[in-house]
Amino acid sequence: MPHNIKLLISPKTIEEAKIVIDNQVEYIDCKNPEEGSLGANFPWIIKQMKALIPNKSHQLLSATIGDFPNLPGSASLAALGAAVSGADIIKVGLKGPKNTKDAIYLMRKVVKAVREYNEDIKIVAAGYADRIRMESSPEFMSIPTIASESKADIAMLDTFIKDEKGLFDFLSFEQLIQFKNKAHKYDLEVALAGNLRMKNIQLINDISPDIIGVRTVVCEGYDRNNGIIKAKLIEELKTELYEK
Repeated sequence: MPHNIKLLISPKTIEEAKIVIDNQVEYIDCKNPEEGSLGANFPWIIKQMKALIPNKSHQLLSATIGDFPNLPGSASLAALGAAVSGADIIKVGLKGPKNTKDAIYLMRKVVKAVREYNEDIKIVAAGYADRIRMESSPEFMSIPTIASESKADIAMLDTFIKDEKGLFDFLSFEQLIQFKNKAHKYDLEVALAGNLRMKNIQLINDISPDIIGVRTVVCEGYDRNNGIIKAKLIEELKTELYEK
């Protein structure tokens, strides 16, 4: 069983961030679910979460900048804002670009803005497994190409609409293996998210992405909006992921 899958958990408050950090989760993902799947939180919240991470810890702070329309200038400014606020990893939801060319252009501008500030910050190109429910957005197998062509570091899949459906309702095991293999061919890391539940963990382990991103499964009552992240649920997820 692969033990090299890293866990990314998305707190929306400082109290939740403390719980995630105390439970030795590798990636603390600052987002605001009220603004969407990859909704951006405020710069001061990013700063406060960053300040909670111990100096000698290997834990990293990731921050989302939103489910972004096809506005490269705005995306670049938002990404730079996240970088200045202390994010080690910056996630861009490619909601607006309708094709690979537009998405590469937007991501290149984001990468330029961030790398001119700090070349060590990692950048994530995030696509949506449930794009059939959206007006636009690039096709899922184009995400590794977009990430590679823009010099981003991580190719990610998430779901845009947060309801009872999740990643595996839209993409098969075989499709996700293809996605991972393509991304790894380009020397990209692979992150999978999208309402992942305990019942999906065996499949996740079999796919063996580099990172999995969750919120709902570690929230009280499995309610990503109203439930609070619980240490016990993080421990249960880790046990399922690493020890079974």
